This record gives sequence, C-alpha cells and structure tokens, in this order.
Amino acid sequence: MLVFKKIAIFGVGLIGGSFALALKKAGAAERIVGVGRHLTTLQRARELGIIDQIANGVADAAADADLILIAAPVAQTGAILASIAPHLQAGTIVTDAGSTKSDVALAARAALGGKISQFVPGHPIAGREQNGPEAALAELYVGKKVVLAPLPENSAADVARVAAAWQQCGALIHQLSAQQHDAVFAAVSHLPHVLAYALVDDIANKPHAASLFQYAASGFRDFTRIAGSSPEMWRDISLANQSALLGELDAYMMQLGRMRALLAAGDGPALEAIYSNAQQARHNWISAIEAAEQQNKEGGD
Repeated sequence: MLVFKKIAIFGVGLIGGSFALALKKAGAAERIVGVGRHLTTLQRARELGIIDQIANGVADAAADADLILIAAPVAQTGAILASIAPHLQAGTIVTDAGSTKSDVALAARAALGGKISQFVPGHPIAGREQNGPEAALAELYVGKKVVLAPLPENSAADVARVAAAWQQCGALIHQLSAQQHDAVFAAVSHLPHVLAYALVDDIANKPHAASLFQYAASGFRDFTRIAGSSPEMWRDISLANQSALLGELDAYMMQLGRMRALLAAGDGPALEAIYSNAQQARHNWISAIEAAEQQNKEGGD
C-alpha cells in the first residue's frame, strides 16, 4: 500500500475532508495539513480529526508534501496553483477535485509553467447536498468513480500515484480527456443542477410559494435534492463549462418545446412514448449500476 507522508489539502469541506478521512481510515496518510480561506473552518476540521495541522501559509503547506489536493471551487483553482507554484518541490504531485477540466488545465498551464507535469487533473464523482467539514464522510468515495484527465506532460508514475490515493479511498478510476469530461458532465451533472436550481427558484418566487412548498412531497424532494448544493461552487462550474452547458440547455429546451407541443395537442400516445423511452433508459441505467456494484463487491470478497 502506498503511504503518503504528508498531504496538503486546499479546502477541507465535503470533498477535501472526505478524501482526508478516507486516507486516514486506510492508513495511507501519515500527516494531513489543511489550507483554506476561513480559520474557523480549518479549526473545525482539526477538531473533527479531518486534518492534523493547520498550515501556516502556502509555503508551509507545500513544504515536503507528497501530494497536494485542491478541493476548492473551480474558479479559485488558478489562483491557488499560482500561490503554490513558487513553493512546489520536485516530487510533489498536485491534483484537483474540480467538476470541470478544460478550464482547470488552462489555468494550471498559466500558473505552473514549466512545472505543469506535476499537475494531474481529477474529478471525484461523489457528493452530498451538505457542505463544510461536518459533511465529510470517510466512506463517501467507496464504489464511486473518480475521473482523471491526465495531461500530455504527466508521467505514468505520477498519474498512478494519484490514482492510488483515490483507490485507497475506495474509488474506481476512469480516464477521459478534459474535453470528453466536460461534454459528458455538462449533460449528466451540470444540466441537472441548473434544472433543479431553476425549478426551486421559480417556485420560491411565486406569490403562493408557502402553499406550494407545503404540499410538495417526495417527488419534488428527490428531483430538487441537488439544489441544496453550494451555490458558489455551482456558479463557478456553470461558468467554467459555459459552452458545453449552453449546448445541453439548448437541446433540453428543444425537448421541452416538443413536449409542450404534444401536450397542447392532447397527443397522449406521443407523450407516453417519450415517458416509456425515458423509463426504460433509466431502468437500464440502474440495472447496469447494480450489476457493476455487485461485481465490485464480489471482486473485493
């Protein structure tokens, strides 16, 4: 088992905190140092046993670190990398947990220059609607996918080390290019968040919002769960993946337009055909997930 002597984490909330707790549980990290914008958050993370130490600045965090994880909103990645760059030692690998990759790769090249080979972009596909250190879970990544989007300059050994860290959290490693990643997640992650936020905001702004929320039940709760996520984080993700997300929004609006026309025409069979196709596609997707989980369970037994 690969054991990291020192890991520095920028952002010790749900994503960074869960990474730390998972590695501690696996015995894969000797010391974890936290960095963040708010001292109270770092102090709380230390109280909860997420980190062992609060870094005394970026230089202190980077010194002798085996691995640095940036688990902050994607809009902050460039500035964080620029602050790390002067202190980045040979042998230290930097990775991130951002939900977009093309913009992160560009920011990394601008910030790190000749040290770009030390940055391996990544994205854990896991989360909860809660935020902050209190939301962190050691089991958050168990059986979940982590997508790595290696750069041409990355060595296979460095990519493997980042993969090993996530694997010790229980994650399953996948690789995509930055462009492939952003196109995929615009459709299956970023668009759903936009839709959930839009629906809740629309209802909240109606004059009879209190009555509507009073009668909202499990269907509304399930559909809008992700609207409880960090607004700052999702603002940054939406803008960072603007082009791909606009394309998905346009396609979705066309689909809504078609369905509105069918509804206005009273075309029940056509509506049912859409509903049936969606139902079957979702059943197939859930079945594939369950089969993969069973296979992973059997492989680990």
